[in-house]
Amino acid sequence: MCSRFLEMCVARRLGGLPRAVIFGVLGLLAVALGACAHRPVDEAASGATELRVCADPDNLPYSKEDGSGFENHIAQVLASDLHLRLTYAWLPQRRGFVRKTVGAGLCDVFIGVPDGFERLLLTRPYYRSSYVFVQRAADPPLDGFEPRALSQRRIGVQLIGDDLAATPPAYALARAGATDNVTGYTVYGDGPASERMVNDIAAGRIDVALGWGPQLAYFATRAAVSLTVERARPPAGSALPFEFSVAVGVNRAKPALRDELQAALDRRHAEIDAILTDYNVVRVDAPRAVSSAARESAR
Repeated sequence: MCSRFLEMCVARRLGGLPRAVIFGVLGLLAVALGACAHRPVDEAASGATELRVCADPDNLPYSKEDGSGFENHIAQVLASDLHLRLTYAWLPQRRGFVRKTVGAGLCDVFIGVPDGFERLLLTRPYYRSSYVFVQRAADPPLDGFEPRALSQRRIGVQLIGDDLAATPPAYALARAGATDNVTGYTVYGDGPASERMVNDIAAGRIDVALGWGPQLAYFATRAAVSLTVERARPPAGSALPFEFSVAVGVNRAKPALRDELQAALDRRHAEIDAILTDYNVVRVDAPRAVSSAARESAR
């Protein structure tokens, strides 16, 4: 889900704990602890009994209606930590997605949105990723955005929506003079754009795919041919953003729920890192050490 949110934000040029308990004497402390121990496990401090997640039903590796996306697994970890029942509002992620989901009262939480997305309350980012190049392992390495090298390759790049708005890598390609040999892949189509690009590399229709790392790497590892995934860096002297941090987004009317989700992210960070690793999510932040026990728990 984050990939499409990210693209929409870029197209529009986007760039502790609040609860404290004060005890005057040890006797009051004991009473308070006893009361907390008897709080029903199915009701969060915010009053929620469900974690209502907004998600695309067919947008791997982020989300899928059968629960196989990594954001589905992260949602399950967070719901379990908060003792909430996990429910979904499924809607293809198209223009007006927030208005049609949170705005319509169908759900409250987006598991992955770009940091700085102003229409939602955000947790602190829980990972940071970048755009990547993907190509056949047998082909010579691509030297970034060097014009001569680019001119000799057929390149696929992600575009945004039906108005063909460009992502930062698409602007970088244009500035390098790569136009006639570039094919744009919009978010609208039969399956995710990254999956279509990887399939076209395997079929020999293009040589290089340039897109958002978490999604493109996921399909590259499942391709019919051996592919390489390399982090894409902006051309020298360019201010184009090629990295973005990702956070959990929450209904702006529910700050207490946002704070509870932040606490859950902090408590369960090892399991969440393990999920990201299992899905080959490209990370430019250094993931925390994850034990084998945490990996098993995350599965």
